[in-house]
Amino acid sequence: MEIKLDTISSWAKRKGFVYPGSEIYGGLGNAWDFGPYGIELKNNIRDLWWKEFVHKRQDIIALDTQILMNKKVWQASGHVAGFNDPLMDCKKCKNRFRADKLIEEYINKSNDSQVPKNWAGEGTPTENLSEYIIEKNIICPKCGALDYTEIRKFNLMFKTHQGVIDNDENLVYLRPETCQGIFVDYKNILNTMRVRVPFGIAQVGKAFRNEITPGQFIYRQREFEQMEIEYFVHPDDAKDSYEYWKDEFYKWWTDILGIDKEKIEARELPKEEAAHYSDCTHDFEYKFPWAWGEIQALNNRTDYDLKNHQKHSGVDMQYSDPKTGFRYIPYVIESSIGLNRTAFVVMANYYNEEKYIDPKGNEQNRIVIKFPFNIAPIKYAILPLMEKNQEMLDKGKEFFEKLSDKYVCEFDKSGNIGKRYRRQDEIGTPYCITIDNQTLQDQTVTIRDRDTMQQKRIKIDELL
Repeated sequence: MEIKLDTISSWAKRKGFVYPGSEIYGGLGNAWDFGPYGIELKNNIRDLWWKEFVHKRQDIIALDTQILMNKKVWQASGHVAGFNDPLMDCKKCKNRFRADKLIEEYINKSNDSQVPKNWAGEGTPTENLSEYIIEKNIICPKCGALDYTEIRKFNLMFKTHQGVIDNDENLVYLRPETCQGIFVDYKNILNTMRVRVPFGIAQVGKAFRNEITPGQFIYRQREFEQMEIEYFVHPDDAKDSYEYWKDEFYKWWTDILGIDKEKIEARELPKEEAAHYSDCTHDFEYKFPWAWGEIQALNNRTDYDLKNHQKHSGVDMQYSDPKTGFRYIPYVIESSIGLNRTAFVVMANYYNEEKYIDPKGNEQNRIVIKFPFNIAPIKYAILPLMEKNQEMLDKGKEFFEKLSDKYVCEFDKSGNIGKRYRRQDEIGTPYCITIDNQTLQDQTVTIRDRDTMQQKRIKIDELL
């Protein structure tokens, strides 16, 4: 079903998945807090990714590197000089916009066939962006004026200072990506772990980008989490490895997370749109409520990063083949997935509004989130039928304690049982277990399936 962005964001707040950050003080732009169900969902996705790409593989190991790094790291990587967004201000209302994103939104809405999708990429000159905005009459989305300042480059990295003195010597940055920590520790991995090329290093962690962006819920945040793999290969094997990983990550989205295949695609980026260091780039994109949007980047980063760190640090980054003795700097196949965006994809993909016939034969409406069992925030809801019946409450609590030892469960004792079913449907709980009078007599419970709404009796011991 087609849903609107506001539908997802309002449901997410109402049901405890995502809250606006600092809301009681008027909020903070692009800042969102994951609520009790949202953090369970996000952690389940992260753990599933970790299991699939770290625990189930023999060729990938993991790291957890620091958010704050020596500023020379970012000078070597090119972020200090070149990590910029093209910004301009509306002279009338004083709001600030990314020129490339205004153009991207215009192209998505107008289906301008003369301009490729996401044409306003990293390599597009600012004068071309300005000319296109004027030519196509792309007005300010806030006030409708067509009167902008000149486009200027704005560095995306957050600055802070380490130590008690606020000066340039103590300047450090909040990392804008997690991969540089992997590259910096690459030599340590070679020296301490028994790894041979090809091998990968995985990391999940926070990154920070001081972006000026439109409000698209949790799609683009200044503080976000990345799930990244840097896979080191012989240069001659880079193309084959790249194709292998493209197939593997398509399976991750469609087979592991169960995302609708018609809503996901791997799009190859033209050179002018891709990062300058990339020999080949594919963006995995999902059809969000407003448009197609990037959810994962797959890059052949060549030997760009290791060579730069070797040059700036003076540390030899070459790999020595133990069989041939041949020394070389590996190429890197990078996968970068936004964990926050993935949570958004999952919420949008499994949100449903549907009609059903109640036991009395009346047509009813319900919101039901059809999360797969392995990523649902709550697996089982334990529902004593009558709150005033102490025996039912005690049996429900006993059952909850046993079941929650293995699964994330919820104990809900108050309200009409039908309304409690609806509530669990709206947070995506696959199964509801009702404790009733028959439970007290024969140790059976009623288990209800979220998707079919069918119920059956089952012995407690069998369920456990």
